[in-house]
Amino acid sequence: MSSPVSTPPADGSPPPDPDAVASRSRPALSPSRAMDFKQCPLKYRYRAIDRIPEAPTRIAVRGTVVHAVLEDLYGLPAAERQPERAQTLVLPAWARVSGERPEVTELITDAELDGFLGEVRTLVEAYYRLEDPTRFEPESREARVEVELDGGVLLRGFVDRIDVAPTGQLRVVDYKTGRAPGPTQETRALFQLKFYALVVLRTRGIVPAQLRLIYLADEQILTYAPDEEELLRFERTLSALWQAIMEAGRTGEFQPSRSWLCAYCDYQHLCPEFGGTPPPYPGWPDGGIGESPDETLADAVAE
Repeated sequence: MSSPVSTPPADGSPPPDPDAVASRSRPALSPSRAMDFKQCPLKYRYRAIDRIPEAPTRIAVRGTVVHAVLEDLYGLPAAERQPERAQTLVLPAWARVSGERPEVTELITDAELDGFLGEVRTLVEAYYRLEDPTRFEPESREARVEVELDGGVLLRGFVDRIDVAPTGQLRVVDYKTGRAPGPTQETRALFQLKFYALVVLRTRGIVPAQLRLIYLADEQILTYAPDEEELLRFERTLSALWQAIMEAGRTGEFQPSRSWLCAYCDYQHLCPEFGGTPPPYPGWPDGGIGESPDETLADAVAE
């Protein structure tokens, strides 16, 4: 029987690539941080510069566990990816997530654990009504992607899954454990996939044939076929966004932007829009900004 694949590497693994280590300390833009700045520059500052911790939420932890199960599922031989086998991956995935982030055990107590794991199992069951994981072999799962654009902005993130057809056509897949967005929210939902499609274009020289968002809560799939001209416009948008971030970093002017999303923000007590006082601006970090690979992955899977 195969074991889960996302365990830490054994001792004796080759040392990290010095160039890769250096790139991780450079300023970088991930989909999550880009959306933060677009939503509210002050929220971006608190997350990316001040690095003020946020309490984990049950929904985010559940999403992380489901992602871990699906990652491990595709680490098995295709014939073993049966629904019953997937259910056996739930408990090890929870053990790994809670071991890496012990604070989640305070959020989900022993008395609540069975119910929580039941929610995870329900979402995993729903996945099988949307795709048959025994019928194809993904090229990658939870792959770290990174590319530098003209002008020096470094894009970084993790892609849930990349599929490559025998014809060479490429599909970028992202799992969502919530419900599919309404028509007015589809643009926001596709932002992350366009980000990854641009990375694919710049690293492989091809435009993905399809971007796919798989929503498990209401069992819907949102698909989109980008074109190169669109991705080049998106590239210019990201470059302009990064210039705005750099200017705010230079001046320390990260203005709050009030919206309905404020109701879900952990930083209300530090926000002038709600009578709070921001802490003194610590300045643009000398070692670069953005987020570590672990933070990038955590954001990608919890969304």
